[in-house]
Amino acid sequence: MMTKDFYSNGKLLLTGEYAILDGAKGLALPTKFGQSLKLRNKNTETIHWFGVDENDDTWFYAEFSKVDFKTVTTTDEATSDRLKQILTETKRLNPDFLSTISENSIIETKVTFPMNWGLGTSSTLIANIATWAGVNPYQLLEATFGGSGYDIACATHNSAITYQRNNYEPLVEEVNFNPFFKYELFFVYLNQKKNSRDAISNYRSLDVNKEQLITKIDVITENIQNCTTIVEFEILLNEHEAILSKTLQISTIKESLFPDYPRSIKSLGAWGGDFILATGTEKNMLYFKNKGYKTILPYSKMIL
Repeated sequence: MMTKDFYSNGKLLLTGEYAILDGAKGLALPTKFGQSLKLRNKNTETIHWFGVDENDDTWFYAEFSKVDFKTVTTTDEATSDRLKQILTETKRLNPDFLSTISENSIIETKVTFPMNWGLGTSSTLIANIATWAGVNPYQLLEATFGGSGYDIACATHNSAITYQRNNYEPLVEEVNFNPFFKYELFFVYLNQKKNSRDAISNYRSLDVNKEQLITKIDVITENIQNCTTIVEFEILLNEHEAILSKTLQISTIKESLFPDYPRSIKSLGAWGGDFILATGTEKNMLYFKNKGYKTILPYSKMIL
């Protein structure tokens, strides 16, 4: 039985959140965690789709018609509806997609991280399907989930990147971001899932001087790439947080949750959810553990 495998990296956005939607240059980091998509052939007119989690447990199953992707049976209607939308849009972008009935009947997706971590279950899925179907992943993203697309770029790059939106052909550049002080960088999981669409909608509703914001963020992105000391890095993180706090008209995570933490804290992605970046030592991380935040990953365990 012939098989095909695809794999995409997860993502974290170090600079540019929100402003990246309007063309600011963001610094993004592909993660060591990601999602695979495996195809197996079987002569059948339906697709059998299995979603497998990081513990090798099947969390989702659906059977779809290959003709119109109608759901025959499923364990989760909402997820199967979303998959049907993605497959339908993929077919629109490539009419030859799944045109051979005997091919690609058993599909298994497997994430290597807990799905509530927010490292890109959607973006890695879109990237894998786009590669499989030979379609533009940024077009497929726009037609399904929306967003800036930096996560799609992370999916297919194995080093840090800078990312700027440019319709369906974004400006992506691999950069050498490997700070001497990375042993002082930790990712702390807040266990507060944020809806990216809601966060984007809220940002869009604000009266913001976009040009001014983009200029400030671009400078910070450039400086963070080139900084050589943890002190300079922390100054830049604090500056980025202050700019976004003023723009979004909400308190920083540090102000609202960790005001007495002695080092720097930066939101990653939609404010208030998923992971934050905290600078400090292993000993400093006890601060978060004592507050109930048990999932803490050092830079070397998280970033490719």
